[in-house]
Amino acid sequence: MSKVFVVMPNLEEYKKLPQKILPFLPKFITTIHTGYGELYNVACLSDEEIWTRGDKNTMKLFSINQGSLLKSITTKLGNLPKDLAVTNSGDLVYADYYDRTVNIVKNEEIQTVIRLQNWKPERVCSTSSGDLLVIMISDDYRHSKVVRYSGSTETQTIQFDDQGRPLYSFGYYNKYISENRNLDICVAINGANAVVVVNQAGKLRFRYTGHTPAPKSQPFHPRGITTDNQSHILTADYDNHCVHIIDQDGEFLRYIDCGLRYPRGLCIDANDNLFVVQYRNKIVKKIKYQQ
Repeated sequence: MSKVFVVMPNLEEYKKLPQKILPFLPKFITTIHTGYGELYNVACLSDEEIWTRGDKNTMKLFSINQGSLLKSITTKLGNLPKDLAVTNSGDLVYADYYDRTVNIVKNEEIQTVIRLQNWKPERVCSTSSGDLLVIMISDDYRHSKVVRYSGSTETQTIQFDDQGRPLYSFGYYNKYISENRNLDICVAINGANAVVVVNQAGKLRFRYTGHTPAPKSQPFHPRGITTDNQSHILTADYDNHCVHIIDQDGEFLRYIDCGLRYPRGLCIDANDNLFVVQYRNKIVKKIKYQQ
């Protein structure tokens, strides 16, 4: 049986932590084996089902309780999907980096909703309002931005701070995106070793660059990102084999460090159960981390 433990911050930080999450030790609920060679992302369809994305051109839907494969969807052009998300109405959305498109799956039919020129979609998330947020990178890898879409219509672009400096690192770095419950937009940037959080209007709120001591004493390399019902931000720290929990203002709360190995994609269901992709052993772990 895996040992379950939590690395806590120092005494002064400990006193600041919300009492609701202090006494509870994270524990594994179940493990889902996906059959991919490498596993990248997970998205909750419901409390009972999750979508996954790996190193194949198929996206797989699994039963959480049974761990069984329920459905597979192959991408429209046979390309590897760059990211996936689930809309409020339960439709699957995926980004096709090579085709420069964002696509939605309705009744197993694939419809292209966004087609880009001179930019490629890296990541996508569905917001509480039903909009899509897309992280995209320019063809020359020199620029990155977040664009909001209502259907196929671009309604907002987030690229620079108040001083005109880029918010998101250029270059081919892995980036991940999630909308918080307070409508902040949270982006984890692996190459920049930071989580960048802007408000709904696109104004920079803070950058989170990790916490020390780290469980494995490695640099902070965030991968997946998600948020819970208390507006906590959770991000996977790939090289430290843990998940960071920070509050909506960027204050470190604690690590989830319970035998994870190379965590990558994250998602949270309606009951605040955490699903963690383990990249190398191709499994998704369901973790209860608070009462």
